[in-house]
Amino acid sequence: MRRWGRGPAVVVAAGLLLGAAACVAPADDAADGGTDARSASQSTPADPAADPVNACQEPVPGFGVTVDADGEPLPERADPPADDSASDEDGDPREILGPSTATVDQTVTPVADDPAPALPVTVESCDGETVVVDDASRILAVDLYGTLAEIVFSLGLGDHVVGRDASTGFPQAADLPLVTPGGHDLNAEAILDLDPTVVLTDASVGPPEVQQQLRDAGIPVIFFDDARDLDRIPSQIRAVAGALGVPDEGEQLVERTSGEIADALALAPAGADPLRIAFLYTRGGMVQLLAGPGSGADAMIRAIGAVDVGTDIGLERPFTQITSEALIEAAPDVIIMMTKGLESIGGVDGMLRLPGVAQTPAGEKLRVVDMADSVLLSFGPRSGRTIEALAHAVYQP
Repeated sequence: MRRWGRGPAVVVAAGLLLGAAACVAPADDAADGGTDARSASQSTPADPAADPVNACQEPVPGFGVTVDADGEPLPERADPPADDSASDEDGDPREILGPSTATVDQTVTPVADDPAPALPVTVESCDGETVVVDDASRILAVDLYGTLAEIVFSLGLGDHVVGRDASTGFPQAADLPLVTPGGHDLNAEAILDLDPTVVLTDASVGPPEVQQQLRDAGIPVIFFDDARDLDRIPSQIRAVAGALGVPDEGEQLVERTSGEIADALALAPAGADPLRIAFLYTRGGMVQLLAGPGSGADAMIRAIGAVDVGTDIGLERPFTQITSEALIEAAPDVIIMMTKGLESIGGVDGMLRLPGVAQTPAGEKLRVVDMADSVLLSFGPRSGRTIEALAHAVYQP
Protein backbone atom coordinates (compact mmCIF):
# COMPACT_ATOMS: atom_id res chain seq x y z
CA MET A 1 0.00 0.00 0.00
CA ARG A 2 1.40 3.39 -1.00
CA ARG A 3 1.67 6.15 1.54
CA TRP A 4 2.67 9.76 0.87
CA GLY A 5 2.53 11.16 4.38
CA ARG A 6 4.25 10.42 7.67
CA GLY A 7 2.93 9.67 11.15
CA PRO A 8 -0.22 7.87 12.41
CA ALA A 9 -1.91 5.91 9.66
CA VAL A 10 -5.49 5.53 8.53
CA VAL A 11 -6.69 3.25 5.75
CA VAL A 12 -9.66 4.43 3.75
CA ALA A 13 -11.21 4.16 0.31
CA ALA A 14 -8.15 3.11 -1.72
CA GLY A 15 -6.25 1.22 0.94
CA LEU A 16 -3.64 3.92 1.47
CA LEU A 17 -1.98 4.70 4.81
CA LEU A 18 -1.75 8.30 5.91
CA GLY A 19 -0.43 10.66 8.51
CA ALA A 20 1.28 14.01 9.06
CA ALA A 21 -0.33 17.28 10.06
CA ALA A 22 -1.24 20.30 7.96
CA CYS A 23 -2.80 23.64 8.52
CA VAL A 24 -4.13 26.84 7.12
CA ALA A 25 -5.42 30.09 8.48
CA PRO A 26 -6.87 33.39 7.32
CA ALA A 27 -5.28 36.75 7.78
CA ASP A 28 -7.29 39.61 9.29
CA ASP A 29 -9.57 41.75 7.13
CA ALA A 30 -8.09 45.04 5.89
CA ALA A 31 -8.63 47.81 3.40
CA ASP A 32 -10.07 47.42 -0.07
CA GLY A 33 -7.77 46.22 -2.84
CA GLY A 34 -7.90 45.72 -6.57
CA THR A 35 -9.35 42.78 -8.43
CA ASP A 36 -8.47 40.99 -11.61
CA ALA A 37 -10.25 38.58 -13.91
CA ARG A 38 -9.80 35.74 -11.41
CA SER A 39 -10.94 37.66 -8.32
CA ALA A 40 -13.95 39.60 -9.54
CA SER A 41 -16.22 37.88 -7.01
CA GLN A 42 -14.13 38.87 -3.98
CA SER A 43 -15.42 41.22 -1.31
CA THR A 44 -13.34 43.54 0.89
CA PRO A 45 -9.84 42.05 0.73
CA ALA A 46 -7.77 41.11 3.74
CA ASP A 47 -4.25 42.39 4.36
CA PRO A 48 -1.80 39.84 2.93
CA ALA A 49 0.98 41.38 5.04
CA ALA A 50 -0.78 40.57 8.31
CA ASP A 51 0.81 37.90 10.46
CA PRO A 52 -0.44 34.53 9.26
CA VAL A 53 -2.24 32.41 11.83
CA ASN A 54 -0.78 28.99 12.55
CA ALA A 55 -3.85 26.88 11.96
CA CYS A 56 -2.36 23.43 12.35
CA GLN A 57 -5.21 23.46 14.79
CA GLU A 58 -5.53 21.09 17.68
CA PRO A 59 -8.61 18.85 17.86
CA VAL A 60 -11.58 20.30 19.73
CA PRO A 61 -11.98 18.24 22.94
CA GLY A 62 -15.53 17.01 23.41
CA PHE A 63 -16.65 17.64 19.82
CA GLY A 64 -16.62 13.89 19.34
CA VAL A 65 -16.59 11.16 21.96
CA THR A 66 -12.90 10.84 22.79
CA VAL A 67 -12.70 12.94 25.97
CA ASP A 68 -15.01 14.38 28.60
CA ALA A 69 -15.33 18.03 29.66
CA ASP A 70 -12.19 17.73 31.82
CA GLY A 71 -10.11 16.30 29.01
CA GLU A 72 -10.20 12.78 30.47
CA PRO A 73 -10.62 9.81 28.07
CA LEU A 74 -14.12 8.42 27.85
CA PRO A 75 -14.77 4.69 28.04
CA GLU A 76 -15.13 2.75 24.82
CA ARG A 77 -18.71 3.92 24.34
CA ALA A 78 -20.59 7.19 24.25
CA ASP A 79 -22.54 8.37 27.29
CA PRO A 80 -26.10 6.98 27.01
CA PRO A 81 -29.09 9.28 26.56
CA ALA A 82 -31.89 9.54 29.10
CA ASP A 83 -34.29 7.95 26.60
CA ASP A 84 -33.45 4.30 26.05
CA SER A 85 -36.07 3.86 23.33
CA ALA A 86 -33.76 2.19 20.83
CA SER A 87 -32.89 -0.76 23.04
CA ASP A 88 -36.24 -0.96 24.88
CA GLU A 89 -38.36 -0.94 21.74
CA ASP A 90 -36.32 -3.33 19.65
CA GLY A 91 -35.05 -5.79 22.25
CA ASP A 92 -31.55 -7.22 22.36
CA PRO A 93 -29.62 -6.09 19.24
CA ARG A 94 -27.57 -9.30 19.55
CA GLU A 95 -30.63 -11.23 18.42
CA ILE A 96 -30.86 -9.42 15.10
CA LEU A 97 -30.07 -11.68 12.15
CA GLY A 98 -28.68 -10.95 8.71
CA PRO A 99 -26.90 -8.10 6.92
CA SER A 100 -28.03 -4.49 6.65
CA THR A 101 -26.91 -1.33 4.87
CA ALA A 102 -26.45 2.05 6.52
CA THR A 103 -27.92 4.50 4.03
CA VAL A 104 -27.04 8.19 4.11
CA ASP A 105 -28.45 11.03 2.06
CA GLN A 106 -25.24 12.03 0.29
CA THR A 107 -26.50 15.43 -0.85
CA VAL A 108 -24.34 18.28 0.48
CA THR A 109 -26.34 21.19 1.90
CA PRO A 110 -24.45 24.52 1.88
CA VAL A 111 -24.76 26.99 4.75
CA ALA A 112 -24.65 29.93 2.32
CA ASP A 113 -25.39 30.68 -1.31
CA ASP A 114 -22.12 31.51 -3.09
CA PRO A 115 -20.53 33.70 -0.39
CA ALA A 116 -18.00 36.33 -1.51
CA PRO A 117 -14.51 35.48 -0.20
CA ALA A 118 -12.59 38.25 1.57
CA LEU A 119 -9.19 37.91 -0.13
CA PRO A 120 -6.20 37.90 -0.19
CA VAL A 121 -5.55 35.58 2.73
CA THR A 122 -2.16 34.56 4.07
CA VAL A 123 -1.98 30.86 4.83
CA GLU A 124 0.56 28.72 6.63
CA SER A 125 0.47 25.37 4.90
CA CYS A 126 1.33 22.33 6.97
CA ASP A 127 4.33 21.49 4.88
CA GLY A 128 5.91 24.64 6.29
CA GLU A 129 5.25 26.93 3.33
CA THR A 130 3.50 30.30 3.58
CA VAL A 131 0.96 30.75 0.82
CA VAL A 132 -1.10 33.75 -0.26
CA VAL A 133 -4.56 33.03 -1.69
CA ASP A 134 -5.82 35.95 -3.76
CA ASP A 135 -8.33 34.14 -5.96
CA ALA A 136 -10.89 31.46 -5.09
CA SER A 137 -12.73 31.48 -8.40
CA ARG A 138 -11.39 28.05 -9.49
CA ILE A 139 -10.91 25.71 -6.53
CA LEU A 140 -9.53 22.19 -6.59
CA ALA A 141 -9.92 20.28 -3.30
CA VAL A 142 -8.41 16.77 -3.30
CA ASP A 143 -7.66 14.23 -0.58
CA LEU A 144 -8.07 10.52 0.10
CA TYR A 145 -11.47 10.85 1.74
CA GLY A 146 -13.26 13.58 -0.22
CA THR A 147 -13.46 15.62 2.99
CA LEU A 148 -11.94 18.83 1.65
CA ALA A 149 -14.34 19.04 -1.29
CA GLU A 150 -17.26 18.25 0.99
CA ILE A 151 -16.30 21.20 3.19
CA VAL A 152 -15.90 23.55 0.21
CA PHE A 153 -19.35 22.62 -1.11
CA SER A 154 -20.86 22.89 2.38
CA LEU A 155 -19.47 26.42 2.71
CA GLY A 156 -21.42 27.39 -0.43
CA LEU A 157 -18.44 27.54 -2.82
CA GLY A 158 -19.29 24.43 -4.81
CA ASP A 159 -19.84 26.37 -8.02
CA HIS A 160 -16.17 27.37 -7.91
CA VAL A 161 -14.84 23.79 -7.74
CA VAL A 162 -13.32 22.68 -11.05
CA GLY A 163 -12.36 19.03 -10.45
CA ARG A 164 -12.61 16.17 -7.97
CA ASP A 165 -10.82 13.19 -6.47
CA ALA A 166 -12.09 9.61 -6.58
CA SER A 167 -13.64 9.83 -3.10
CA THR A 168 -15.72 12.93 -3.77
CA GLY A 169 -18.89 11.03 -4.52
CA PHE A 170 -21.79 13.30 -3.56
CA PRO A 171 -24.27 14.21 -6.32
CA GLN A 172 -23.31 17.88 -6.78
CA ALA A 173 -19.74 16.91 -7.69
CA ALA A 174 -20.51 13.88 -9.83
CA ASP A 175 -19.97 15.62 -13.18
CA LEU A 176 -16.67 17.28 -12.30
CA PRO A 177 -13.52 16.07 -14.10
CA LEU A 178 -11.58 13.40 -12.21
CA VAL A 179 -7.96 14.31 -11.42
CA THR A 180 -7.07 11.03 -9.69
CA PRO A 181 -7.62 8.53 -12.51
CA GLY A 182 -5.38 5.96 -10.83
CA GLY A 183 -7.40 5.91 -7.64
CA HIS A 184 -5.63 8.52 -5.53
CA ASP A 185 -2.57 9.42 -7.58
CA LEU A 186 -2.80 13.03 -8.71
CA ASN A 187 -2.50 13.67 -12.45
CA ALA A 188 -0.53 16.90 -12.93
CA GLU A 189 -1.54 17.37 -16.55
CA ALA A 190 -5.24 16.94 -15.77
CA ILE A 191 -4.99 19.45 -12.94
CA LEU A 192 -3.09 22.04 -14.97
CA ASP A 193 -5.67 21.73 -17.76
CA LEU A 194 -8.32 22.85 -15.25
CA ASP A 195 -6.37 26.08 -14.53
CA PRO A 196 -7.12 26.13 -10.77
CA THR A 197 -6.47 29.35 -8.85
CA VAL A 198 -5.96 27.46 -5.56
CA VAL A 199 -5.43 23.80 -4.67
CA LEU A 200 -6.46 22.38 -1.28
CA THR A 201 -4.83 19.04 -0.49
CA ASP A 202 -3.04 16.96 2.15
CA ALA A 203 -0.43 14.23 2.47
CA SER A 204 -2.96 11.46 1.81
CA VAL A 205 -2.69 11.94 -1.95
CA GLY A 206 0.35 12.41 -4.13
CA PRO A 207 3.00 11.83 -5.21
CA PRO A 208 4.39 14.99 -3.58
CA GLU A 209 6.26 15.80 -6.78
CA VAL A 210 2.91 16.59 -8.41
CA GLN A 211 1.95 19.09 -5.72
CA GLN A 212 5.37 20.70 -6.09
CA GLN A 213 4.92 20.82 -9.86
CA LEU A 214 1.68 22.75 -9.33
CA ARG A 215 3.47 25.23 -7.10
CA ASP A 216 6.22 25.61 -9.68
CA ALA A 217 3.47 26.53 -12.14
CA GLY A 218 2.46 29.42 -9.84
CA ILE A 219 -0.62 27.81 -8.27
CA PRO A 220 -1.14 28.31 -4.51
CA VAL A 221 -1.13 24.81 -2.98
CA ILE A 222 -2.21 24.42 0.66
CA PHE A 223 -1.71 21.30 2.76
CA PHE A 224 -4.26 20.53 5.47
CA ASP A 225 -4.36 18.04 8.34
CA ASP A 226 -4.83 14.57 6.89
CA ALA A 227 -5.82 12.89 10.18
CA ARG A 228 -9.53 12.13 10.46
CA ASP A 229 -11.64 11.83 13.61
CA LEU A 230 -14.65 13.55 15.16
CA ASP A 231 -12.66 15.99 17.28
CA ARG A 232 -10.78 17.31 14.22
CA ILE A 233 -13.91 18.23 12.26
CA PRO A 234 -14.28 21.82 13.53
CA SER A 235 -10.59 22.68 13.06
CA GLN A 236 -10.65 21.25 9.54
CA ILE A 237 -13.75 23.27 8.65
CA ARG A 238 -12.27 26.47 10.09
CA ALA A 239 -8.99 25.89 8.29
CA VAL A 240 -10.62 25.46 4.88
CA ALA A 241 -13.03 28.35 5.43
CA GLY A 242 -10.21 30.61 6.56
CA ALA A 243 -8.01 29.75 3.59
CA LEU A 244 -10.83 30.59 1.19
CA GLY A 245 -11.74 33.85 2.91
CA VAL A 246 -15.14 32.80 4.28
CA PRO A 247 -14.52 32.38 8.03
CA ASP A 248 -18.07 33.42 9.01
CA GLU A 249 -19.53 30.66 6.88
CA GLY A 250 -17.01 28.33 8.50
CA GLU A 251 -18.38 29.11 11.95
CA GLN A 252 -21.93 28.56 10.70
CA LEU A 253 -20.91 25.18 9.34
CA VAL A 254 -19.14 24.20 12.58
CA GLU A 255 -22.26 25.10 14.58
CA ARG A 256 -24.58 23.14 12.30
CA THR A 257 -22.29 20.11 12.17
CA SER A 258 -21.83 20.13 15.94
CA GLY A 259 -25.59 20.11 16.49
CA GLU A 260 -26.15 17.25 14.06
CA ILE A 261 -23.40 15.17 15.67
CA ALA A 262 -24.78 15.83 19.16
CA ASP A 263 -28.23 14.67 18.04
CA ALA A 264 -26.75 11.55 16.45
CA LEU A 265 -24.68 10.69 19.53
CA ALA A 266 -27.89 10.66 21.57
CA LEU A 267 -29.04 7.62 19.58
CA ALA A 268 -26.49 5.42 21.37
CA PRO A 269 -28.58 3.03 23.53
CA ALA A 270 -28.12 2.80 27.27
CA GLY A 271 -27.17 -0.43 28.98
CA ALA A 272 -24.27 -1.99 30.81
CA ASP A 273 -23.42 -4.44 28.04
CA PRO A 274 -22.65 -2.53 24.82
CA LEU A 275 -22.27 -4.30 21.51
CA ARG A 276 -18.81 -5.37 20.38
CA ILE A 277 -18.14 -4.22 16.82
CA ALA A 278 -15.29 -4.91 14.42
CA PHE A 279 -14.46 -2.79 11.40
CA LEU A 280 -12.92 -4.85 8.61
CA TYR A 281 -11.23 -3.13 5.68
CA THR A 282 -10.91 -5.30 2.60
CA ARG A 283 -10.00 -4.96 -1.04
CA GLY A 284 -10.30 -8.41 -2.56
CA GLY A 285 -7.78 -11.00 -1.44
CA MET A 286 -4.87 -8.57 -1.22
CA VAL A 287 -6.02 -6.26 1.60
CA GLN A 288 -7.76 -7.77 4.64
CA LEU A 289 -7.37 -5.65 7.76
CA LEU A 290 -8.90 -5.35 11.23
CA ALA A 291 -9.23 -1.79 12.53
CA GLY A 292 -7.84 -0.68 15.87
CA PRO A 293 -7.00 2.53 17.74
CA GLY A 294 -6.62 5.61 15.57
CA SER A 295 -8.27 4.06 12.52
CA GLY A 296 -11.21 6.47 12.51
CA ALA A 297 -13.54 3.48 12.65
CA ASP A 298 -12.92 3.29 16.40
CA ALA A 299 -14.39 6.79 16.83
CA MET A 300 -17.46 5.91 14.76
CA ILE A 301 -18.03 2.73 16.75
CA ARG A 302 -17.78 4.59 20.06
CA ALA A 303 -20.12 7.23 18.68
CA ILE A 304 -22.92 4.67 18.42
CA GLY A 305 -22.31 3.42 21.96
CA ALA A 306 -20.38 0.27 21.14
CA VAL A 307 -16.93 -1.19 21.84
CA ASP A 308 -14.29 -1.22 19.11
CA VAL A 309 -12.98 -4.77 19.41
CA GLY A 310 -9.62 -4.02 17.77
CA THR A 311 -8.86 -1.49 20.49
CA ASP A 312 -10.32 -3.74 23.18
CA ILE A 313 -8.03 -6.70 22.38
CA GLY A 314 -4.98 -4.50 22.46
CA LEU A 315 -4.11 -3.82 18.82
CA GLU A 316 -1.45 -1.12 18.69
CA ARG A 317 -1.86 0.02 15.10
CA PRO A 318 -4.80 1.58 13.25
CA PHE A 319 -5.01 -1.44 10.94
CA THR A 320 -3.62 -4.96 11.37
CA GLN A 321 -3.75 -7.99 9.10
CA ILE A 322 -6.78 -10.14 9.94
CA THR A 323 -5.95 -13.40 11.71
CA SER A 324 -8.40 -16.02 12.86
CA GLU A 325 -6.93 -15.94 16.38
CA ALA A 326 -7.41 -12.18 16.75
CA LEU A 327 -10.93 -12.15 15.37
CA ILE A 328 -12.11 -15.11 17.42
CA GLU A 329 -10.65 -13.47 20.54
CA ALA A 330 -12.36 -10.18 19.65
CA ALA A 331 -15.75 -11.95 19.35
CA PRO A 332 -17.58 -9.11 17.56
CA ASP A 333 -21.37 -9.05 17.68
CA VAL A 334 -21.44 -6.92 14.51
CA ILE A 335 -19.00 -6.35 11.66
CA ILE A 336 -18.91 -3.03 9.81
CA MET A 337 -17.46 -2.79 6.31
CA MET A 338 -17.33 -0.38 3.41
CA THR A 339 -19.78 -1.31 0.68
CA LYS A 340 -17.17 -1.70 -2.06
CA GLY A 341 -14.92 -3.60 0.32
CA LEU A 342 -17.68 -6.09 1.03
CA GLU A 343 -18.43 -6.39 -2.69
CA SER A 344 -14.74 -6.95 -3.47
CA ILE A 345 -14.67 -10.20 -1.48
CA GLY A 346 -17.96 -11.54 -2.83
CA GLY A 347 -20.46 -10.15 -0.32
CA VAL A 348 -21.53 -11.91 2.86
CA ASP A 349 -20.42 -15.33 1.59
CA GLY A 350 -16.94 -13.95 0.96
CA MET A 351 -16.87 -12.32 4.38
CA LEU A 352 -17.48 -15.70 6.00
CA ARG A 353 -14.34 -16.99 4.29
CA LEU A 354 -12.14 -14.37 5.96
CA PRO A 355 -9.98 -15.82 8.77
CA GLY A 356 -12.03 -16.40 11.91
CA VAL A 357 -15.20 -14.57 10.84
CA ALA A 358 -17.44 -17.64 10.71
CA GLN A 359 -16.46 -18.48 14.31
CA THR A 360 -17.59 -15.10 15.71
CA PRO A 361 -21.08 -14.16 16.94
CA ALA A 362 -21.31 -11.74 13.99
CA GLY A 363 -20.42 -14.47 11.53
CA GLU A 364 -22.86 -16.95 13.04
CA LYS A 365 -25.72 -14.44 12.69
CA LEU A 366 -24.46 -12.89 9.41
CA ARG A 367 -24.47 -9.50 11.18
CA VAL A 368 -22.57 -7.25 8.81
CA VAL A 369 -23.41 -3.58 8.24
CA ASP A 370 -22.03 -1.98 5.11
CA MET A 371 -21.82 1.73 4.30
CA ALA A 372 -20.73 3.76 1.28
CA ASP A 373 -16.95 4.12 1.01
CA SER A 374 -17.06 7.88 0.43
CA VAL A 375 -19.07 8.50 3.61
CA LEU A 376 -18.06 6.17 6.42
CA LEU A 377 -14.68 7.64 7.40
CA SER A 378 -14.74 11.06 5.76
CA PHE A 379 -15.31 12.92 9.07
CA GLY A 380 -16.72 16.01 7.42
CA PRO A 381 -19.87 18.14 7.66
CA ARG A 382 -22.11 15.12 7.06
CA SER A 383 -20.73 13.11 10.01
CA GLY A 384 -23.91 13.60 12.04
CA ARG A 385 -25.91 11.94 9.28
CA THR A 386 -23.32 9.17 9.08
CA ILE A 387 -23.51 8.37 12.80
CA GLU A 388 -27.31 8.43 12.70
CA ALA A 389 -27.46 6.05 9.73
CA LEU A 390 -24.92 3.71 11.30
CA ALA A 391 -26.82 3.62 14.59
CA HIS A 392 -30.08 2.77 12.85
CA ALA A 393 -28.44 0.04 10.74
CA VAL A 394 -26.86 -1.55 13.82
CA TYR A 395 -29.77 -1.26 16.27
CA GLN A 396 -32.88 -0.90 14.10
CA PRO A 397 -32.18 -2.45 10.68
